[in-house]
Amino acid sequence: MKMSVTPAATALFKQEWGFKNDDSVRIFVRYSGGGEDAFAFGIMKDTARYPAVKTVEDGITFYMEENDAWYMDGKDLTIDCRNDHIVFLR
Repeated sequence: MKMSVTPAATALFKQEWGFKNDDSVRIFVRYSGGGEDAFAFGIMKDTARYPAVKTVEDGITFYMEENDAWYMDGKDLTIDCRNDHIVFLR
């Protein structure tokens, strides 16, 4: 299980969302309602406490805490940018 962030996604985090070098971005699981999958990934600025997986891309640390790693189901996660939106690819 690993996490990667594309250069396009990192650029969007910096240019549109205002993240800077040395910031940390937490990827977490949130309830998103009914449908095929009732859960989705969320994003917030936070400080890592018990990271299960993390990567540093262009000066920004991206991580997921141990209590949210269940949602990855042992798969890799790629964070990308499509049409100026962040997308999560498993």
